[in-house]
Amino acid sequence: MTNQPDPIPDDPLGLERAEREIRIEKLRREIKEVTGEEFASGKSAECTPELEEAFLENVLALEEQGFVRPFEVLTSEGFNLPPPDDLDDAALTAKLWELIGVLARHRLFLSSTDHLSDRALYAWLWADALREELMGFGLPPGNCFLDVLGSCGEDDMLLRMRYYADETERARFAADFPDLPMPPREKPPFDRDRRLPKAEWNEHES
Repeated sequence: MTNQPDPIPDDPLGLERAEREIRIEKLRREIKEVTGEEFASGKSAECTPELEEAFLENVLALEEQGFVRPFEVLTSEGFNLPPPDDLDDAALTAKLWELIGVLARHRLFLSSTDHLSDRALYAWLWADALREELMGFGLPPGNCFLDVLGSCGEDDMLLRMRYYADETERARFAADFPDLPMPPREKPPFDRDRRLPKAEWNEHES
């Protein structure tokens, strides 16, 4: 005989639990309708019905949204993103920080920016990064991260070694890629990363 959990004190008849189980099954059906496949997920013993429902809500939101281009989302919401060449240095810096704040409110957080000037960073975001497809942009379930050096190409790896890596990382890199020249360690020319918005975490996102 399967052991049923004890009713919670404020729900002696188990009605809330039953309603949640109905919602969970409804979420699973809706995910199947969107994806065309049964949703299969391993569930640990520590996963409560509340956590399972929240998780499935997040999955459904992601699947319904699909991949989007942040540039298109922001401009459709009325955020002005002028080309870099249309802005003088002062206006561009102001627009860059406005953009960084808007991205953070959409739960997209930047890192590894200190080797780029304001103009170079804005140009990269405007012409490249924000036009790439991304899943989860602006949704509440979690955070998205945009590492300027995230491509793992040779140039990016060498920039990371030059400006961001500690001695342990540099030693590991030298051992893994003995044929690549190790650049000298230098202080980044700009000081921006420490002032960037940081992601906030809660227990459901760990």
